[in-house]
Amino acid sequence: MDGTVLVLGGRSEIGMAVATRLARQGARSFVLAARRSGDLDDEERALRAAGATTVARVEFDADELDSHARVLNDVVARHGPLDVVVTAFGILGNQALAERDAAHAVSIVHTDYVAHVSVLTHLANLLREQGHGTLVVFSSVAGVRVRRANYVYGSAKAGLDGFASGLADALHGSGVRLLLVRPGFVIGRMTRGMTPAPFSSTPDSVADATVAALRSGRHTVWVPAVLRPVFGLMRLLPRPIWRRLPR
Repeated sequence: MDGTVLVLGGRSEIGMAVATRLARQGARSFVLAARRSGDLDDEERALRAAGATTVARVEFDADELDSHARVLNDVVARHGPLDVVVTAFGILGNQALAERDAAHAVSIVHTDYVAHVSVLTHLANLLREQGHGTLVVFSSVAGVRVRRANYVYGSAKAGLDGFASGLADALHGSGVRLLLVRPGFVIGRMTRGMTPAPFSSTPDSVADATVAALRSGRHTVWVPAVLRPVFGLMRLLPRPIWRRLPR
């Protein structure tokens, strides 16, 4: 890779696991974008240990939509063409609270869907202009068929999945590619204290599958792969059974 790898959500476990693997495979220039970017010492150290020669930090708040164009344009101006952009920001939220508090429900959807629509639209325009690059977007099986147990988060992921799928088609022929990643339950900081669901994965296993898909040129990857046929069957479950399923 001759260009820069940009991670939006620079302290994300999955985003950092992907970036570290790209560094091991030859990527040398990285930009980590996150709130409190001055606190990314551990993340920078991990990338440099993996082989990165340049690790820049950028202050980025996904919820501040008006800042997206400025932040992204500044990254390109300072660090050159973008080879890979990983959109790794997001929140799980509290389903029980979201059912009582409309503001909390909106905050989940704003971060997990609306902010992604904004930043991906800006990124698509930037990458089209440079004529190449890959967007990595993390959806979730939670959005494939939304469950009662986490319908606020699931609905945001459903919207993101649909938007990213349409954007991938819109980018066809432009030289820009979008890789859509659909993990199941990921055991990590975001889900600490929760009971893992069947076919759970880890940030490392999601990153392994993501980087393999990047190298092979795929447009969609399920993690683990068994979830694709599983959810093909789960789409057929009668609604009275579906609504009783846990997160």
